[in-house]
Amino acid sequence: MSESTVSVILPVHNQADHIEQIASSYVEVLANAKVDYEMLLIVNGCRDDSRSVCDGMAATNPAIRVFEENPGGWGKAVKRGIAEATGDLICYTNSARTTERELILAVLYARAFPDTIVKANRRIRESLPRRAGSLLYNLECRFLFDLSAWDVNGTPKVFPRAYAALLNLTSDNDLIDAEFNAICRRNDYPMIEIPIFSTRRHGGKSTTNWRSAFKMYVGAVELRRRLERK
Repeated sequence: MSESTVSVILPVHNQADHIEQIASSYVEVLANAKVDYEMLLIVNGCRDDSRSVCDGMAATNPAIRVFEENPGGWGKAVKRGIAEATGDLICYTNSARTTERELILAVLYARAFPDTIVKANRRIRESLPRRAGSLLYNLECRFLFDLSAWDVNGTPKVFPRAYAALLNLTSDNDLIDAEFNAICRRNDYPMIEIPIFSTRRHGGKSTTNWRSAFKMYVGAVELRRRLERK
């Protein structure tokens, strides 16, 4: 198994009440698995005390670094984390949804197969409308970008720094995950998906609704046009 250093990128959005518990559980499982890691907490357009909580964690653990994006955006936070990361393997994930078991599973797969991208495939959604919306979006992206992945937005995503095209993602919003998959397909980067059946959420509420979903459907078409011009 590769001894690569792993950069774990966690966008943080209004999670002051639970981000310390989540990050601590990740630190524990990484340490128990003897993974050399750094953790990048990207405070992402927060209106609560997330920044001070994250700064407190960084003050007691030198492996944790804190950055801030304001105004925020999922894509902006992920891009900032990638830009600041120093690890041989780079992982980003939705900290509100990812359990410590899911994180370490993705990381260990990526270390065992260092030339392969590893990502989650979340098989179950919280409600029928969310399942339908997710299925429609994934079918659209499979058609537009000739993808094999069944969960475009699924995280954790772990990739080797050597796959340089993924270091220069451009989307500031939720479309960054579709761009990630499209870049992998364009460059023939090998990918495996880990099935995840948990729907547990640590806290907060999803920011996805029918209005934002419609923007993603339209945005995927615009993303294809943008990538075709490159």
